[in-house]
Amino acid sequence: MKFLDLAKVYVRSGSGGGGCVSFLREKYVEFGGPDGGDGGHGGSVWAEAVEGLNTLIDFRYQQHFFADNGRPGMGRQRTGASGEDIVLRVPVGTEILDEDQETLIADLTEVGQRVLLAKGGNGGWGNLHFKTATNQAPRRANPGQEGVERTIWLRLKLIADVGLLGLPNAGKSTFLAATSNARPKIADYPFTTLHPNLGVVGIDGVEFVVADIPGLIEGASEGRGLGDLFLGHVERCAVLLHLIDGNSGTLIEDYHTIINELEAYGGELADKPRITVLNKIDTLDAEEREFLREELEDACGERVYLMSGVSREGVDQVLRVLRSCIDEDRLHRKGAEEEEAPWQP
Repeated sequence: MKFLDLAKVYVRSGSGGGGCVSFLREKYVEFGGPDGGDGGHGGSVWAEAVEGLNTLIDFRYQQHFFADNGRPGMGRQRTGASGEDIVLRVPVGTEILDEDQETLIADLTEVGQRVLLAKGGNGGWGNLHFKTATNQAPRRANPGQEGVERTIWLRLKLIADVGLLGLPNAGKSTFLAATSNARPKIADYPFTTLHPNLGVVGIDGVEFVVADIPGLIEGASEGRGLGDLFLGHVERCAVLLHLIDGNSGTLIEDYHTIINELEAYGGELADKPRITVLNKIDTLDAEEREFLREELEDACGERVYLMSGVSREGVDQVLRVLRSCIDEDRLHRKGAEEEEAPWQP
């Protein structure tokens, strides 16, 4: 399935049906009077967050969503049928923006959340509604209210607990593959990751979601490389995991490159809790590890952890540190029956 995190759609609610002008005509009813029914309401357009989706690819193939119009009223006081609503099913974490791509209409962060995008028009009144003591045979009815037409943008920000940051080939995809069932593309050349990947990581009986985004390079905020288009997917994370390649000859420059891009991106991303890890230590001896760690700790002013995604050395320690940074209500605990259930063929 292809990944798409931005889509432009056109929605239009249904117009209300017109009211009816009608008079009762029966053989034994001398003064039947007006009996025109009201028009039906037009269908509305809704957006709803549902489970099982992590991309907006469906909206690449269909961009127009038009709800049904209401049916007109009829004689014998019959009201027209209302138009059917349309529901846009979107992934959890979808932001709905106005046409200017800046005005936020809604942010759907929980399964089942719904928002009204375009309200259907009201049905017009039939002439029965206009009957009064002084006007007992009205010959007018209201037309139905017009529907609402608008253009909106859907922007997906994945719901994850941990976001992976680093330069291309820092080992982010290898870490995700080693700790979860996700199978991102792994190769020895830059930009093997072209779209975000999600993986569920478990440690000490709890699980949390890790998001891997394409690597950043210097000038990403200005559009270099893949740019900072995917940084929005780690905005909702509780903690960021910053991986630095231990084989790089420019550790300090690599560290500051990512920090500068986070600050250039703006918002609260640069202020989020961040865990710094020296990765690929399986290629370093003990003396090199300590020297590089001390050098990196002096530069960032915080503790630096050692890890290798290939050999899994230090991985569990990093996962426990990440777990401690995530609120308990965001963690998913494995049930006792899930952990101890016997194997069955």
